[in-house]
Amino acid sequence: MSSPADLPPPPLPAGIRSRFVDNGNGLSMHVLEAGHESPGRPCVLLLHGFPELAYSWRKLMLPLAQAGFHVVAPDQRGYGRTTGWEAGFDADLTEFRLTNLVRDVLGLLWALGHRSAALVGHDFGSPVAAWCALMRPDVFRSVTLMSAPFGGAPKVPVDGGAAPDFGRVLRELAELSPPRKHYQWYYSTPEADVDMRQAPQGLRAFLRAYYHHKSADWPGNQPHPLRALEASELAQLPTYYVMQADRDMAETVAPEMPNAQQIADCRWLTESELDFYASEFSRTGFQGGLQWYRCATGGRFNGELQTWSGRTIDVPACYIAGAADWGIYQKPGDFEAMQAGACSRMTGVHLVDGAGHWVQQEQPEVVARLLLGFLGSV
Repeated sequence: MSSPADLPPPPLPAGIRSRFVDNGNGLSMHVLEAGHESPGRPCVLLLHGFPELAYSWRKLMLPLAQAGFHVVAPDQRGYGRTTGWEAGFDADLTEFRLTNLVRDVLGLLWALGHRSAALVGHDFGSPVAAWCALMRPDVFRSVTLMSAPFGGAPKVPVDGGAAPDFGRVLRELAELSPPRKHYQWYYSTPEADVDMRQAPQGLRAFLRAYYHHKSADWPGNQPHPLRALEASELAQLPTYYVMQADRDMAETVAPEMPNAQQIADCRWLTESELDFYASEFSRTGFQGGLQWYRCATGGRFNGELQTWSGRTIDVPACYIAGAADWGIYQKPGDFEAMQAGACSRMTGVHLVDGAGHWVQQEQPEVVARLLLGFLGSV
């Protein structure tokens, strides 16, 4: 099998380069860079989520670089052209736990010659960014969270903590009519990778439907807060979050496949851009990213994270999400907890019109303006 370094470069705008960096934590990280021509610039690190890549930041990198930043977006552990992680469902999950993902980011930053950075994280990249800022505020001087709010470190009993009873919620979801299941626990099953990688409609069509279904282009995305972590409340979420129990993810999104006119009208994800996502995930599969979900749902590493119980994110923080993004509310209470003190220096909460879950791709000009306003203020 050829090395990722031998693959054709990603289809990028002029001014963004692709290269590989040894992060000192076992990875040869594939990174995209802009603003690298001028030494001494402050660094902005952009952390993607699932199922995405460093490529997902292509629309923001040049505006940030033009404002004077060294902008770096890596393929994170388990994704894209980054190598050094163990593949397969039976891989050792310890390398995918949050504390090691933080080490990945620190190692990359140091390898690039920086000792501090502003962090931006989207989707599952948002909790990685949050934990980086919580653990190392001396290094990560500001944090922007996108889509996934940070509800705080898991509490220990002395701080009034009690682990949410997800087992009960999952059982109650299964008892609904029709029965439902939570996507994160589905993503934690051995079948999930094969279901998506070998989707009956083809992997490319699966991705087109998945991205469409979670975007503002799908009219059913009308999010609102949920009152509690209860099955009856979670059942209000779209089926890409709380699925029909008898369907896999490929079957879930297939009925929402956009028609030819909708695809032609989709400016935020063109056919050629979708081609790159499809080619990368057809090569790697999804299991590397799915391991992150298994670490979250299995509970094995919760005790480690309780080390920071009671700690808040004390660097300047900003939150940006699409107004049509259910990710804001998918975990009841987190959006409110983030603003109530989990981020003690929250400077702005922005819900962007005309964007769903993929806010930095759907409305890049607005996101760039918000980001530059925040970075300039801190």
